[in-house]
Amino acid sequence: MAGEIGDGLIALAAAIAMVGSAVATAWAEKVVGAAAVGAMAENESLFGKGIVFMVLPETIVIFGLVIALMLLGKMG
Repeated sequence: MAGEIGDGLIALAAAIAMVGSAVATAWAEKVVGAAAVGAMAENESLFGKGIVFMVLPETIVIFGLVIALMLLGKMG
């Protein structure tokens, strides 16, 4: 029974890691997206830089996924 509780806590920690990284990514995308659209409205040549800055926050959710998978690998 103790192993089942431990597995449940590991699964909960993995879920928290994914939710936390997803919320952080969404917030960062909101901020960066608004700034990128504003910059592109003034100067269309900033489109490439705006796209790059929109992709950077996605690494946060990838790190969250890696941590969640590492935690799930501890179950068993």
